[in-house]
Amino acid sequence: MDIQRAIHILIIVLSLSPCFGSAGDIVHQDNNTPKRPGCQNNFVLVKVPTRVDGVPEVEYVGVGARFGTTLESKEKHANETRLVLADPPDCCSKPKNKLNREVLLVHRGGCSFTTKANFAEEVNASAILIINYKTELFKMVCEANETDLDIQIPAVMLPQDAGANLENHIKNNSLVLVQLYSPNRPMVDVAEVFLWLMAVGTILCASYWSAWTAREAAIEQDKLLKDASEEFLNTENVSSRGVVDINTKSAFLFVVVASCFLVMLYKLMSFWFLEVLVVLFCIGGVEGLQTCLVSVLSCFRWFQHAGESFVKVPFFGAISYLTLAVCPFCIAFSVVWAVFRRISFAWIGQDILVGTVLLSCAFLYDIFWVFVSKWWFHESVMIVVARGDKSGEDGIPMLLKIPRMFDPWGGYSVIGFGDIILPGLLVAFSLRYDWLAKKNLRTGYFVWAMTAYGLGLLITYVALNLMDGHGQPALLYIVPFTLGTFLTLGKRRGELKTLWTRGEPKRPCPHIQFQPS
Repeated sequence: MDIQRAIHILIIVLSLSPCFGSAGDIVHQDNNTPKRPGCQNNFVLVKVPTRVDGVPEVEYVGVGARFGTTLESKEKHANETRLVLADPPDCCSKPKNKLNREVLLVHRGGCSFTTKANFAEEVNASAILIINYKTELFKMVCEANETDLDIQIPAVMLPQDAGANLENHIKNNSLVLVQLYSPNRPMVDVAEVFLWLMAVGTILCASYWSAWTAREAAIEQDKLLKDASEEFLNTENVSSRGVVDINTKSAFLFVVVASCFLVMLYKLMSFWFLEVLVVLFCIGGVEGLQTCLVSVLSCFRWFQHAGESFVKVPFFGAISYLTLAVCPFCIAFSVVWAVFRRISFAWIGQDILVGTVLLSCAFLYDIFWVFVSKWWFHESVMIVVARGDKSGEDGIPMLLKIPRMFDPWGGYSVIGFGDIILPGLLVAFSLRYDWLAKKNLRTGYFVWAMTAYGLGLLITYVALNLMDGHGQPALLYIVPFTLGTFLTLGKRRGELKTLWTRGEPKRPCPHIQFQPS
């Protein structure tokens, strides 16, 4: 296996990432107690803009409690209120503070959340901010045996670092003012529409590219064989060039290797390790980008001669002049992206650089590492790796990402390359089969497989929004749609055995007339 192919496989292995929106993913769930009167609020993210001694400071993000009153959804309706540190800080007894509708800042621990909120309301606080003892958010619920739940002030939890900053300002005798409001997140963002179009469009174009290449290769082969003696022809074993042969063993091995790499990423995730991944991604991106450009430019007659003329290059072998011409641009593009990948519009460059047993294993792979891995690692390994936690980066560069344009919480909508590439293998196969079998769009498999992929990805985003942005394994929804549709149609049409064992229809003679759909 050459270096380029190894890098491509590594990128696919690392890119089986869940779809998620970044604003709500840091919220840790706690559903141990059911909703009941006085403790039935939906968990919402809360914006906490601050002003210190009249100067606007950091805007923090908190999470609202299951209990208490709800917050305003618009900033203009949220009052700017002074923040006061509780005395005692844990607010597990009635505070000594003399309050006049100020917001009370307290520490987590020592007693229940509702006990703190009741004491804060008793001393006339307008709201309570509870500082977590970790740099993360936690969903505050009521204890199972609590009854005093008629709390008429909002309660919000802040991460440890945000609370420490606010506490330091107060201890330095600064005047700290805060606002509390919870903007509504749109059900559908333009970013998700663009990602859906990009994923579906990529598979559509790649499928036609793959089928057209196989068609041209088969025609060329038939021309070479048409004058040969019948005894030397074995059309049963003739297959198109460039088709990837994935058997059962390689499919299982792929998922095992992918799992090993995922655990390695989870354990070794750091700034230097991500830098290594960026280098590998850039190398693969250079090769992939130049392949696409050469293929597109070769369609124009002005570049055909350069694409068909070759020069021998040490180590790389025979390379066309057209490839040599576009390589400097591809290298420069990748280097520029690597240098400026942390700026706001770097996602544009990142997006540009980018059968059956395999899909079934990947389906289980996605579910296991998003959901089941929490039992062993106490957090979702897939989501931690995809977000790039503890690496100093905004996620690994192995996914498509588009900023959420109309979401007040910002962040990105993303999808892993693997969620496009792996189902794309099945969709591309269906188009090649349709062309070889001379099927039209209605009687073939491609339109059904393409539609199933689009619906599966759409359901993924619906589930993502219904579950408050918590990471979802895209293959959990895509695989049943695509694979289920393909196998059901094959069974009903009596072609499942041919699809399963041969992958192409029987060809009675070496000269084949293709009829594109």
